[in-house]
Amino acid sequence: MDIKIHNSTMLSLTSEHALRALADLARQGAEKTTLARDLAERADVPSHYLSKILATLRRAGMLTATRGVRGGYSLTRDPAHIFLIEVVRLFDGESAHPQCLFGQGRQCSDAEPCHAHEAWKKVKQAFESFLQEQTIATIAGLDAATVGGEKGRDRTAPDAAR
Repeated sequence: MDIKIHNSTMLSLTSEHALRALADLARQGAEKTTLARDLAERADVPSHYLSKILATLRRAGMLTATRGVRGGYSLTRDPAHIFLIEVVRLFDGESAHPQCLFGQGRQCSDAEPCHAHEAWKKVKQAFESFLQEQTIATIAGLDAATVGGEKGRDRTAPDAAR
């Protein structure tokens, strides 16, 4: 099953690429490493752009990079414990919140609402809940038995993700 997240107005392009790459690595399993060029092709991410994304994910402790003949990238944590919000905040920071539809870049607020404010507020809350509750395993289409059965992965969800 291919994950296609394209041209989202709620996520940056970098976050979209990172989520696709992580979902692909999750589908590969804990024991298999994946070359960056193969990952770039499967995740449909330009390889030069992906290398920067992978470096950030590695520094965040989500990936490991192995050199050599059997080298490549693999997840260091159970994909069922990598929440989407962690990835999105890593690349988008606290600005990982959809902007007002009609605010033309300004912050729409309860004090100064646009005409669509109340309806859009509900959409934003649903989006934020989705990012906080869903994991890489979810978007990779992995079931609990597949993910839980993999060895060598961290089984704890970080407190920051909740």
